[in-house]
Amino acid sequence: MSPTIAESLDQQLQDLRASLRAGQRSLADWGGGPLAVSAVPGAGKSTGMAAAAAAVIARYPLSPRQQLLLVTFTRSAAANLKGKVRGHLRSLGLPLNRFIVHTLHGLALTIATRNPELSGISLDSLTLLTPTQGHRLIRTCVERWIVENPDRYQRLIEGQQFDGEETERLRRQSVLRTEILPNLATTVIHEAKSSGRRPDDLASLANTLSRPLAEGVEDYDVLAIAAGLYGHYQALLQQRGCIDYDDMILAALQVLAQDDARRFWRSRIFAVFEDEAQDSSPLQTQLLETLAADPDHPETGLNLVRVGDPNQAINATFTPADPVFFNQFCDRAERQGRLVTMDQAGRSSPIILTVANFVLQWVNDTAIAGRDRPFRPQAIRPVDPDDPQPNANPPAIGRGVELYCPADVTETVRRIAQRALDLYTSDPSLSFAILVRENRHGRFISQLFHDPETLGVDLLSSGIRLLDVGEQDRQTHVPGEILTMLQFIDRPHSPDRLKAALGVFVDRQRVPRQDLNALAKQPEQFLYPGPLDTPPTTEAAQIARRLCAGLLRSRLELPPYHLIPFIALTLGYNQSELATADKLAARLAQQTREANTLHNIIAALQEILGTERFEAIDTEDRDDRYTRGGQITLLTMHKAKGLDWDVVFLPFLHQRVIPGDLWVPPQQSFLGEFSLPEVARAQIRAETHAETKPAPIPDILTAWQQAQDLKTAEEFRLLYVAMTRAKRLLWMSAARQAPFSWSRPDNLSDAEPCPALPAIATFLKTQTIL
Repeated sequence: MSPTIAESLDQQLQDLRASLRAGQRSLADWGGGPLAVSAVPGAGKSTGMAAAAAAVIARYPLSPRQQLLLVTFTRSAAANLKGKVRGHLRSLGLPLNRFIVHTLHGLALTIATRNPELSGISLDSLTLLTPTQGHRLIRTCVERWIVENPDRYQRLIEGQQFDGEETERLRRQSVLRTEILPNLATTVIHEAKSSGRRPDDLASLANTLSRPLAEGVEDYDVLAIAAGLYGHYQALLQQRGCIDYDDMILAALQVLAQDDARRFWRSRIFAVFEDEAQDSSPLQTQLLETLAADPDHPETGLNLVRVGDPNQAINATFTPADPVFFNQFCDRAERQGRLVTMDQAGRSSPIILTVANFVLQWVNDTAIAGRDRPFRPQAIRPVDPDDPQPNANPPAIGRGVELYCPADVTETVRRIAQRALDLYTSDPSLSFAILVRENRHGRFISQLFHDPETLGVDLLSSGIRLLDVGEQDRQTHVPGEILTMLQFIDRPHSPDRLKAALGVFVDRQRVPRQDLNALAKQPEQFLYPGPLDTPPTTEAAQIARRLCAGLLRSRLELPPYHLIPFIALTLGYNQSELATADKLAARLAQQTREANTLHNIIAALQEILGTERFEAIDTEDRDDRYTRGGQITLLTMHKAKGLDWDVVFLPFLHQRVIPGDLWVPPQQSFLGEFSLPEVARAQIRAETHAETKPAPIPDILTAWQQAQDLKTAEEFRLLYVAMTRAKRLLWMSAARQAPFSWSRPDNLSDAEPCPALPAIATFLKTQTIL
């Protein structure tokens, strides 16, 4: 390379570095070894990582045979990161084949399938599945465990108290077989396997459990039950030639356990840069650390850069990811002088940052989530006056933070509509978001927006667009719901099939919420009550029976290919959902044209659901699609992560929503006031979270409290994420009256606000803001 070209490249790198903030520059200056980067919301993690990747490629002699590996959490994030790095490389005039971007599971699958003789995985002969609570594999595990463990099963049936009445026995059996044990299996399998624990490890862990001291509290040996279910699951996977996503990570590690293979893969990877590291499980972290070691001198420091924000870890209650693991990595890095904090953010107005910092500190100080701090103590700072980001820390709209306490939830939506209308009228370029905790909240808001007569404000006729993300997502449930109803029509006398169909009716709000086990335990008596049977007496049960009977009549009166449109109408689908159902019906008719029977239609639909994704993958236009000006985007707080808007509305912030309580459904309370899946999860995490082994495993009551603390901590982190999506105005409210259950939004009762709201109001008064 001539000196002129080298000097030009050096100048371009200096210009690239100058365009970054201090924390981003520390990342771009990486020169080898481990590095932890803890970043606040809006700090520009992916921007800094992309610039750092380009700088590494420019400084080091990489090639297609030794590349920089970038790893992130989702496919959309991977596509976004790849685009940013390529943009830098094109500007620098560097080749585009010196780096590779993977999701964690994509990386594991690549390693495992390129070494099938070591991993035992070949996608030509294996089926990849994602087991859910209703998956037939899980249900088979449950049935096998019951047959193998009649005494333990009997203990579960008896629960805390049992008088031997036969109807109650049947009801409890239904709850255990269709709800509690399948949920326990799915929770524990994912939790244990992603931490590298096998069924035998779980059984050994059960033996170290301290027993509850409270008199009258039954100890069900939860981990022992879980280990049995897990063991049957693994055996069935092997018998049926299936793997799950955790198996891919384990298979990759199995490949890397072999010396030659490990050396080969390490030689192909110069360094590993990981984004969204707070969402990694222990097993995934082990995979990256294995790859990041030097192939010739693995005892030296890892070439591993992990970037994340533990305060935005919002997946811990439904995945094995937990911020404790990234926090531990950051703490170790800090002791070695290898921690960088990216604490400057230009996204939001200063007052919004101030309130977000207050909530973080208040939650930690009050110990509202137990003894462990939910947040890493890092405050968000505004950027410097000469920051290169345009419009950094924009001026607030009005006071910047507004708190309200409307009379009820309808009045809440009315105030949102009026505030949005006023702001849109004054500036049509503004972007808006309404972030809700649950999809049901979004459905309630959307219905009122489309009913201006009831609402009293005609927002949508003003020209502002409404993007209801939840409505789009609901369309992806169409194939699964259709399959559930077809399976019921095929076998109506199966209690499991009847209960599943009733569950769909409840979810679609076609049937009021009620104890479905009581209806499904004796299907024939429910569907066709004889003269000696007691027919359903409640109005809700009668509605359910009429809908089910209508489905069964349709099988007699309609050809198989007409069943799907009829089911769609019965479920009350909207026009988009009906179009999806029609498209599905046409696809199934084509696949089964030689033998268009109900049995073949069900088999074809099961194959489609097992091998295809109906939900489109978000691409680089996701930010624009969700955050464009002149639009209100209605979506959940979880989906809002990584996005921002000028104005963010956070309605329905009640104590029973955030932080809420872990809920034990009434039909499951015969076991006690705790949930076996949550207890098992907390017991496993007590062992995986501990840095020193062996760790004491909590008893059932202590584990239940720890599970509640885990939920509380994550709910406040979710609130923090939602608050930090706002750039210029953060609008928060908790109505004085709200539904006790959002399945019946008209049934209002007094509702306490989220504990953070009164604290914020008091704090703002001291800031002379209100």
